[in-house]
Amino acid sequence: MGRVQLFEIRLSQGRVVYSPGEPLAGAVRVRLGAPLPFRAIRVTCTGSCGVSNKANDGAWVVEESYFNSSLSLADKGSLPAGEHNFPFQFLLPATAPTSFEGRFGKIVYQVKATIDTPRFSKDHKCSLVFYILSPLNLNSIPDIEQPNVASATKKFSYKLVKTGSVVLTVSTDLRGYVVGQVLRLQADIENQSGKDTSPVVASLLQVSYKAKRWIYDVRTIAEVEGAGVKAWRRAQWLEQILVPALPQSALPGCSLIHIDYYLQVSMKAPEATVTLPLFVGNIAVNQTPLSPCPGLGSSPGALSSVVPSAPPQEEEAEAVASGLHFSDPVSLSTKSHSQQQPPSASSGSMSGTTAESCTQDGSPAQHSLHPPLCISTGATVPYFAEGSGGPVPTSSTLILPPEYSSWGYPYEAPPSYEQSCGASTDPGLTPGS
Repeated sequence: MGRVQLFEIRLSQGRVVYSPGEPLAGAVRVRLGAPLPFRAIRVTCTGSCGVSNKANDGAWVVEESYFNSSLSLADKGSLPAGEHNFPFQFLLPATAPTSFEGRFGKIVYQVKATIDTPRFSKDHKCSLVFYILSPLNLNSIPDIEQPNVASATKKFSYKLVKTGSVVLTVSTDLRGYVVGQVLRLQADIENQSGKDTSPVVASLLQVSYKAKRWIYDVRTIAEVEGAGVKAWRRAQWLEQILVPALPQSALPGCSLIHIDYYLQVSMKAPEATVTLPLFVGNIAVNQTPLSPCPGLGSSPGALSSVVPSAPPQEEEAEAVASGLHFSDPVSLSTKSHSQQQPPSASSGSMSGTTAESCTQDGSPAQHSLHPPLCISTGATVPYFAEGSGGPVPTSSTLILPPEYSSWGYPYEAPPSYEQSCGASTDPGLTPGS
């Protein structure tokens, strides 16, 4: 056995996650089987971000450093055989962004130790990665507690010459959520034509990186499909999505990586899409909505606040003959729900009911579904969730998205928060800023 039997870094109390501005303390531990001459023993604490144009490529195109501090633990001399401990402490910058790792880039923090040996001898090195969490308080985002509403109107042609339109209005109860919270979705669809629509689909998530140009890495975390709407019908679709373990929105302090979330509701026929930007944070919204979303909180069969226009005059007879009127509300059923459910959840779908692990008001349950720190092995890490106790790594299946797609450079980026909602937000927390 060689002279260096053990060379490692240990952080105080076995901690994994730290806050910006907090001291990071630990010790370098060395166990020797024989005396070891050295020129210096050093420890370095670094934090940096790197972005590449290619997925899973460590050759960064753009980099930025947040800190790089070194300490000399011992000067030139010789370590006798046995075990030695060299304590150290660094003060983490208050501006350090939250740790993140994705396919095109990462924000990583680590402590490195080196035993610099005399000439012609092999230097000894070791390192230890730790995480920084800078919590995003959703209450700091203007109007975060307000309902999120957007709509789109599309022409719908049928029977070659006849044309109607379809109005798609989508709303959520809040604009920001925490892990384990229920996102309440409502879609109001007015089919002002004589042709049935295709099913309506709701899906989620975008992460963007800034290298020499923007790269969009899009992942579908949850996808829910509702039934189509019959001709001359107005329908309402109520759904609930449990927010899984996800990295927080935005990354204040980092200029290369920005995490944006969007809830996209779309139909193929007619081709209509409504996109609502959302925030995912660490501290939940502590207020109830000041005004309800259109139809939210009402019974599934209740009328929405949007008053539909009448069918085209020349087709009114067709609508009357079919016995279908806008005054007859229809509640759409959910055809499929691809979101993975917690092992303890007995229901296969969230439609119409709240998961057993969540409270009726949509707030996080008393018992957390996820540990405080969730580290995945193939997607972005770390995922942070609320809860008590120390950080615990996990291989929970909830971390990896059930469906996945990505592309490099789309022709058009999703709309900004201002474009979609007309809200005045903090520039540092605005998606795509």
